[in-house]
Amino acid sequence: MNRRRGIKRHESLKPLSRHHMVGLHVALKLKRAGTEESRLTIEEIINDAKEFWIPDGQTHFREEEEILLPAYAQYANINQPEITEMLLEHVQIRMHMDVLLSEKGMNSEEMQHFGVLLEGHIRKEERIIFPMIEKSLPEAVLVKLAPYLH
Repeated sequence: MNRRRGIKRHESLKPLSRHHMVGLHVALKLKRAGTEESRLTIEEIINDAKEFWIPDGQTHFREEEEILLPAYAQYANINQPEITEMLLEHVQIRMHMDVLLSEKGMNSEEMQHFGVLLEGHIRKEERIIFPMIEKSLPEAVLVKLAPYLH
């Protein structure tokens, strides 16, 4: 039997990857918002997004931007399209979360679009960005970062 295996991740990055799994569940709920596939109300989806975002999602982004990427920049060229896209997507995701959690809110179509963005961003980090970082950073540096990544 051919069993699908998850992505192998360095121990120091596992907390971020676990949070990504939660984010993928939120992204799926957002993508299904207002459709027959959704078993949740819009309010329940917003509450799940809020639980994902405050404070863990905000902290997650700061750890990537303020700890992980500066460490990476010491060992590799940070001026890469994947890194630029990641940071731009962080801005977009923050903006969408602000709107989603504001009084204005989002309609189901906007939520679906946001879900696609969030899912794509997480998959890019897991499949492209994190492997680049793992390949470039020495083991000792990855181990040293571990206590700062939650």
